[in-house]
Amino acid sequence: MDPKEKAAQRMAVVIKASMVGIIANLLLTAFKAFVGYVTGSIAITLDALNNLSDALSSVITIIGTRLASKAPDKKHPYGHGRVEYITTSIISIIIMYAGATAFVESVKKILHPTVPEYNSISIVIVAVAILVKVFLGIYVASAGKKVKSDSLIASGKDALFDAVISLATLVAALIFVFVKVSLEAPLGALISLYIVKAGYEMIRDSISQILGERAETELSISIKKTVCELKEVRGVYDLTLNNYGPDTYMASLHVEVDAKMNAVEIDHLSRKIFNLVFDEYQVIVSAVGIYAYNSDDPEAEGILADLRGRLEKYPNAMQLHGFYINKEEKIMSFDVVIDFDAKDRMSVYREIKKEVREAYPQYQVYVAMDEDISD
Repeated sequence: MDPKEKAAQRMAVVIKASMVGIIANLLLTAFKAFVGYVTGSIAITLDALNNLSDALSSVITIIGTRLASKAPDKKHPYGHGRVEYITTSIISIIIMYAGATAFVESVKKILHPTVPEYNSISIVIVAVAILVKVFLGIYVASAGKKVKSDSLIASGKDALFDAVISLATLVAALIFVFVKVSLEAPLGALISLYIVKAGYEMIRDSISQILGERAETELSISIKKTVCELKEVRGVYDLTLNNYGPDTYMASLHVEVDAKMNAVEIDHLSRKIFNLVFDEYQVIVSAVGIYAYNSDDPEAEGILADLRGRLEKYPNAMQLHGFYINKEEKIMSFDVVIDFDAKDRMSVYREIKKEVREAYPQYQVYVAMDEDISD
């Protein structure tokens, strides 16, 4: 599918789901505000405010998705896709604010209790609202997962949180009707804290995406596997995937090829990799680095096997790659991946380099420390 057509379809899904959310939440806000006013229930009134915040979240989702879909320009050559992560952060803040407000009001109600006046109509409306919010939350969240929209997913979760609030309100109302014990304020306080926690986790995840997260395991493994299937490639390493919004990736990688390949053959291979990865995964490969290996050289293979054996005693040395020996100039070079969990990565790197240099004094040894950036 053409990228522009795919983006247009995605935008249509986001707008449709958001408009459904806006209309449903405005209707629920009106109904709950009326019931809360008639019954004097602080829980139902706060529930109405939550529905209003949900409508605002849907509006922000539409605005954010439209901004994110803007074409790249000179100032933002990789597009504006990360706007969606900012949108998700704003929605998360709204969720946290709604939860904090509900908590404050619930505490006030605990300290200064009032007697609510529930009737059958108000209870039925709250019950219907629960069903509406559950279906709305599932619909919006599933639409978000379908088009990889974190903003829609956040709005869907918000709707499901509201369903939990409404359920607690309903339970409190039924307990009050049958037992004459008012529990809506304590329940409201507990649920409010849960909502604040959920909002915090959502904004934490959004900020993590803005900072730049490790590439998705399934995607990185699949790309490496696909490139490795090319007959000229012996290994794929150092795959970097930079996310510039949902479904927008820029990548770079290193491939290990026979040292006998010439510049024309390497150029042809690089272009083949660019096209293959984009066609299969819609990932733009910005650069292909080359590692040469010593083909048909038993001595080089023996040294490589020895080095891998030496690295086994370093638990934080995850991988050795890019090994090559220039016998004419007596140069040995390779990269070693050091685990981020190592207490002192630089110390591990220095120990490995020192050991190899002592083991092979006849060579100038160049060791590069690589990052564990993808699976």
